[in-house]
Amino acid sequence: MTPVHRPTRRHALAAAAALTAAWALPAAQAQTAWPNRPLKILVGFPGGSSPDLMARLLADPLAQALGQPVVVENRPGAGGNIAAGAVARATDDHTIGLMINGNMTIAKILNPATPYDPLTDLAPVSLIAVSPLVLAVPASATATGAGFFDAARASGDRWNYGTPGVGTVAHLGMELLKSRAGLAPVHVPYQGNPQVISAMLGGQIQMALLPPGLALAQVRGGNLRAIGVTSRGRSSVAPELPSLAELGVRDMQLEIWNAVAAPNSLPKAHVNRLAALLADIVRRPEVRQTILNQGWQVAGTSPEGLAQRVRADTAAMTDVITRNNIRP
Repeated sequence: MTPVHRPTRRHALAAAAALTAAWALPAAQAQTAWPNRPLKILVGFPGGSSPDLMARLLADPLAQALGQPVVVENRPGAGGNIAAGAVARATDDHTIGLMINGNMTIAKILNPATPYDPLTDLAPVSLIAVSPLVLAVPASATATGAGFFDAARASGDRWNYGTPGVGTVAHLGMELLKSRAGLAPVHVPYQGNPQVISAMLGGQIQMALLPPGLALAQVRGGNLRAIGVTSRGRSSVAPELPSLAELGVRDMQLEIWNAVAAPNSLPKAHVNRLAALLADIVRRPEVRQTILNQGWQVAGTSPEGLAQRVRADTAAMTDVITRNNIRP
């Protein structure tokens, strides 16, 4: 007679554990398979803008690395804060944003009505690229180099400076420059940088901080003169120009930057993976050169590297805003 083998309690527990593991494995695999649908990059500026071009440059190589499509979606308005707010509120784990300085640093400080807090609602992913501003003056300016600041100080508030609006990086940067160099020109806000350049060509303003892409084209065309750049040292974007520090303006560092951020709810593992992929992409020679051609210097930092930059710039710009009582 064939003996009947009855399952012992130990065998039953082992069978149950194996069954549980079999069910858990696909579930775990599903949780770690990210992204599992298209990833969306929100851009707070229109097509053809610098942030838009940067996002589209990153989209294809990022899609290849992730194995999912990456879609760039433009939501312009409020200096990029509409898109930044949408990123902060996203809960689908598949929405990130291409941001500028203001969206991740001073938005809430400059305007308390901003519907998100950059420091608590956004997760820094990676600082993509940085660029100094160029202190530009009319081509007719007779003083250059350190002598320009002597002339500007002597002119007091009889000189004007232009910006693309109250609370922009150019505005805050010029107020910072005024305090560092002892200047007193009067602020004249315009609709945008093209209008700033027209005003300088027309003699309505005597100086402005401009993005290199705009400033250098005018300088090379003989319309404007460049005094220097606002980075701590010389920049690869315009290596022929001295830093303002070289000209005697101490403690003057100001850069515009593009960065990728995510909702604060995005799991840290996904944030770290995105940061590593983006750092690799921007360091590829062909991508690096394209970014340089657009007037930017590659960064490609870790999440903590971007977080440190956000904290430092927030502190510096908060001081400028409060000291000058700047409101949009």
